[in-house]
Amino acid sequence: MFETAIAGSLPKPAWLAETEKLWPQWKASGAELDAAKRDATLLAIKTQEDAGLDVVGDGEQARQHFVHGFLERVEGLDFEHKVKMGIRKERYDAMVPQVVAPLRLKGRVHAMEAQLARKHTKKTLKFTLPGPMTIVDTVADRFYGDKVKLAFAFAELLNQEALALQSDGVDIIQFDEPAFNVYMAEAADWGVAALERAAQGLRCKTAVHICYGYGIQANLDWKQSLGDEWRQYEQVFPALAASRIDQVSLECYHSHVPPQLMALLAGKDVMVGVIDVASDDIETPEAIADTIGRALQFVPKHRLFPCTNCGMAPMRREIAEGKLRALAEGAALARQRYG
Repeated sequence: MFETAIAGSLPKPAWLAETEKLWPQWKASGAELDAAKRDATLLAIKTQEDAGLDVVGDGEQARQHFVHGFLERVEGLDFEHKVKMGIRKERYDAMVPQVVAPLRLKGRVHAMEAQLARKHTKKTLKFTLPGPMTIVDTVADRFYGDKVKLAFAFAELLNQEALALQSDGVDIIQFDEPAFNVYMAEAADWGVAALERAAQGLRCKTAVHICYGYGIQANLDWKQSLGDEWRQYEQVFPALAASRIDQVSLECYHSHVPPQLMALLAGKDVMVGVIDVASDDIETPEAIADTIGRALQFVPKHRLFPCTNCGMAPMRREIAEGKLRALAEGAALARQRYG
């Protein structure tokens, strides 16, 4: 009961990449960088295990960014001539690659991290991939000319890698779709269908992570504009409840999301965000248990998985590690209270 997990990313060590940045530059190259990525992946797994988490992942240590880490292995993208583009409805600018030809994978994308993680942990292993709609919102299309067509092209590639990750021994494959909270009508219309295409044929658990973004200033400013009630989930949760996706990860703690919206996910596992990734304050076990208690009004005990609100990539490492320990301790306290 109340098995704990992180949304996906953890801070990178200073010897691997720039710290406290969403798009960090690597500190090495070539074989030296490959070795550093392997070391950081092992460290991320050990850090989660030592904190007492039940579900662990690679911490996205081998990826510069949660979307571009996948895109780097895709043919048909021009990384040499990146363009500046406003993403998430112009919330912030990013330098993104251009889609210039038919898309296909160059080969495996995350074999190293998944196989290394599986070899070195006996815990439930989760692996994250960007969702099709979020990828479409993070590239400049110069070829397909249609968002839906482009999303399904990416979904096919994601599915190829997801099936391979399943063969690597991954227990849960999660697709990250923060764009679902920005383009709500499109998410319900075709975003969930593209997500299901990405998960087609998987026998392992499938999940989707939908948040209000990393704790960067652009996201904090956006949240300030959303008013006293954040009801974005209300538009997409019914479509997800009717989908074949098994688990939904959402933002809860220190948000203005009405908790009753979780009831729209009846029949699904719910990864409830009980850790605020936009604050350096480390949550107390009591606060975490309280958040779990509120969620239990709308989510059955056996379907509630305490999680972080979002990834921790831009955070200071010591803060993130403190929050991981608090997450495990808070879930243990909740088991005592509500078990």
